[in-house]
Amino acid sequence: MMKILVINGPNLNLTGERETGHYGTDSLDTINARITAEAEKIGVQVEFYQSNHEGGIIDRLHAARPAANGGIDGVLINAGAYTHYSYAIRDAISAIKLPTVEIHMSNIHAREAFRHESVITPVCVGQICGFGWYSYILGLHAAIDEVNKKK
Repeated sequence: MMKILVINGPNLNLTGERETGHYGTDSLDTINARITAEAEKIGVQVEFYQSNHEGGIIDRLHAARPAANGGIDGVLINAGAYTHYSYAIRDAISAIKLPTVEIHMSNIHAREAFRHESVITPVCVGQICGFGWYSYILGLHAAIDEVNKKK
């Protein structure tokens, strides 16, 4: 069975509490439950990981790679603020050679200028942003499609 890893970066553990105008009022647990329900409908497994630490995200990406027998077929990543400056996460995504979809709940291109630049986009198969929690559902389907293209 296909398995997709969903990674959430810094401050996303506070989703539903912080900046609700941008991120909504649903908690990360609620969003994860919706992703799980969608994945079950289409016969895909999902695994979730959230960290406020850059190194933790990098370690989880490394563990997912095929050479580490990570059992992961594709990745959804909401790197939070790391999106805009973490070349280390960018390099980890590039190194693992798994289809990775970048997601954001808010439209990062309609926000502060510093959020317009994503250093991870060039090593991802695509970016989905601006659809609230539904960005994860769209990203899940995109990741599945990309995995299937590789087979």
